[in-house]
Amino acid sequence: MRQADVPEARRWLARHGLTDVEPTPLIATRLEARRHAKLADSVLLAGFLIGAAVTHAAGRLADPAFSWPPLLALMALAVGLLVGQWLIGWWVRRVDRRAGAQLPQRVAHPVELGWPAVLGRSHAIYTAATFTAALLLAVSVLPMSDLGLRYGAIVVLIGLAGAGAGTVLQLRQVLVSPAVAEDEASLTADVIMRVEDARALATPSLVWSLPPIFLYGESLGWWNAAALVLVVAGVIAFGMIQMRTAGVGTAARRALAAR
Repeated sequence: MRQADVPEARRWLARHGLTDVEPTPLIATRLEARRHAKLADSVLLAGFLIGAAVTHAAGRLADPAFSWPPLLALMALAVGLLVGQWLIGWWVRRVDRRAGAQLPQRVAHPVELGWPAVLGRSHAIYTAATFTAALLLAVSVLPMSDLGLRYGAIVVLIGLAGAGAGTVLQLRQVLVSPAVAEDEASLTADVIMRVEDARALATPSLVWSLPPIFLYGESLGWWNAAALVLVVAGVIAFGMIQMRTAGVGTAARRALAAR
């Protein structure tokens, strides 16, 4: 454990009501891995959006009707996003496994932690609804005569497919990973990290970004307004869910208390 990680770990513990818990090497190591993973995921998402925008523009310039190379490049970007996100999640779980393997004793969760306890029904429904709304918006503009708009809809559909598959795979990793804890305090911290990981995955940043960026044609239309409404309504709904649902620490303690 680096000394620089101790203050950050202590602040994280205090933020989640664990003020009486010391920032052990186990907790500090796991938190550091998650900070690096969050940064890498942000860079990966930004790279995907930039690459998709460049490819989309190149496709429109190359062939106003249709062009296979840009579409194949978009599919490769979506696959790269999926693989990259999976690798980031795999690396975090690998750090957890290595940290757990060094523990002199190890405790397990008293109950099985399913997605309702870890992610929460409201977050799950919200995520599914956001993906569905973006998907329906992209599908609804495919019959349009505007070729640029149709090409943008294909970009959105490919991006949504990659983001959806990546979210499901990473959520499965979060749910099935064994506990990494040596006592009751570190077990509580483990569940809190699990809830944080799941809720971060349920934040539809990419879903909000794709329609406004790519669903545009030769002129403005109802699809532009719908894409903007999707973002505004999504942010408002997400904020309301965050305010009305239990905090991460409370949700984790409820999951541990369910016998």
